[in-house]
Amino acid sequence: MYPTVVTLKKGEGRTVKAGGMWIYDNEIASVKGDFKNGDLVTVEDFDGYFMGYGFINIQSKIRVRLMTRKKGQAIDEAFLEKRVQDAWEYRKATGDVGCCRLIFGEADFLPGLVVDKFSDVLVAESLALGIDRLKPAILALVKKVLAQDGIQIRGIYERSDAKVRLQEGMERVKGFIGEPFDTKVEIEENGVRYLVDVENGQKTGFFLDQKYNRRAVQRLCRDKKVLDCFTHTGSFALNAAVAGAKSVLGVDASELGIRQAQENARLNGVEDRVDFQCADVFELLPELEKRGETYDVVILDPPAFTKSRNSVRNAVKGYREINLRGMKLVKDGGFLATCSCSHFMDPELFAKTIHEAARSAHRRLRQVEFRTQASDHPILWAADASYYLKFYIFQVCCER
Repeated sequence: MYPTVVTLKKGEGRTVKAGGMWIYDNEIASVKGDFKNGDLVTVEDFDGYFMGYGFINIQSKIRVRLMTRKKGQAIDEAFLEKRVQDAWEYRKATGDVGCCRLIFGEADFLPGLVVDKFSDVLVAESLALGIDRLKPAILALVKKVLAQDGIQIRGIYERSDAKVRLQEGMERVKGFIGEPFDTKVEIEENGVRYLVDVENGQKTGFFLDQKYNRRAVQRLCRDKKVLDCFTHTGSFALNAAVAGAKSVLGVDASELGIRQAQENARLNGVEDRVDFQCADVFELLPELEKRGETYDVVILDPPAFTKSRNSVRNAVKGYREINLRGMKLVKDGGFLATCSCSHFMDPELFAKTIHEAARSAHRRLRQVEFRTQASDHPILWAADASYYLKFYIFQVCCER
């Protein structure tokens, strides 16, 4: 089907054979045939056994990203439309589609591409060269598939400005795809309204992966005093306020994030019960403890402290410190919601780190529940990077 043949070394390709979609540079024995980076190639095992078709890029350590394992399958418009249709049908079956991650890269078998839907606006992020070439066709198909359900998309904004593109030999790109539009988009999630800034917000503008975790926190917050750390644009804080919290303090180091959070509080009519403070959480938590402040509910939603295996040790220190400080601020019998959005902070290590923090804080934890990312961010088994968010809710008890 595709004349360039990539042959794996004997004993390599374990991830692909287990159901994954990446082939690394050190797993390849040979590449035979002419190609340009971003071209489709045929992948075979050391003995000639067909493994699949995928995009090659010799500038990336992820040398080949598989698109299909079906022999003879053309990667054409009909193929791409089926992928998009399947992704949309999955979202309709599993959650709220008013705002959702519509395409989640490898987990939707479109490696390297993310498409978020915020009401009638799409935000696209392309992180791999091969899929970048197909991006215009795929986005046109997304609009077509949604239109068949009566959903008209009024604009698309590209946020392919992540540093990881440089590792693929690609420039960082940001801007409109098609006609310009107002990049502040109003959405509603869990009964909370937000203005999402798709141009200037972090990543694609809003963290949709915590959708149902925010809803889980709501039931704990009625008539409670709540502290939301790393509030970003106020999402957990606003869920607490809308659920009837007595008072909420949201903290973030970003001045832009705090301004947006305040705007969102006004949008929901809860500005009288929610305060936002621009501060470094690591500095503020010990200060609050010194002042004798305590809270019924403390929420810790930090950014990823590690984006590589090499920095995991330092990340553990960061997670241990904020969890220790957070626990000390929870009233006896109150609740702690804590999470990690780093793929490299695996579930076992995260649980161990929380346990160590609890021991140092002289607190006992009763697990209420463990959650992961929202269903519109599906976890594809064997594609390890698709599982990254770990979210716990604990009741915090003093030593008894």
